[in-house]
Amino acid sequence: MLRSLRERQDAGVSETGEAAMDVVCKVEALFERRGASIYIGQSLARRENVSALEHALQCAQLAEWAHADNALVAAALLHDLGQLLDGAPDDALNDDHHEERALGVLAAGGFGPAVLEPIRLHVQAKRYLVSTDEAYAEGLSLASRHSLVLQGGRMTAEERLLFLAEPQASRALQLRRWDDLAKHPGKRTPPLAYYLNLLDDVLRENRQPARIALV
Repeated sequence: MLRSLRERQDAGVSETGEAAMDVVCKVEALFERRGASIYIGQSLARRENVSALEHALQCAQLAEWAHADNALVAAALLHDLGQLLDGAPDDALNDDHHEERALGVLAAGGFGPAVLEPIRLHVQAKRYLVSTDEAYAEGLSLASRHSLVLQGGRMTAEERLLFLAEPQASRALQLRRWDDLAKHPGKRTPPLAYYLNLLDDVLRENRQPARIALV
């Protein structure tokens, strides 16, 4: 059942602690404040046809449809949160190192590597896929091709090896493909409240003591 902001605030205190309550409320506030922004910079080449919120919800939905675990669904929802951190509601979204800009806020709120690392690596995953999959490269939107240049372009062979050595590389690659598909104007998705409740669940799971197997 979907919970209201007030209910989630109360639950955050009793179930997952004050920091967890704060981070989910911050996420909600950021999407409410800047979620209507579209991906556009100084040229139309950087325009996408969906808002930040539409993109996040579609990406999370694709992760669910792929039967991803809750942590990876959360990463799909939050992967571009760094673009929403600064600026007025009507300002263009900032693509500069956005994959790193929200990590501190999310980590302080209680999210672990299963959420944080796919977010941190999703831009590198794009560079990897462009370097190894020509069909993927040809399918990128104009906006994504434009940002690729700013993000470093194709990976070198050494960079590809370093990326694959990352423990969460495979999950970042999954997230990247959903990211590129989550750009359909007007597509129906669950509401933000549905995924905020999922964030609550992820935080609550992180705070459960580890089970020790007796042998």
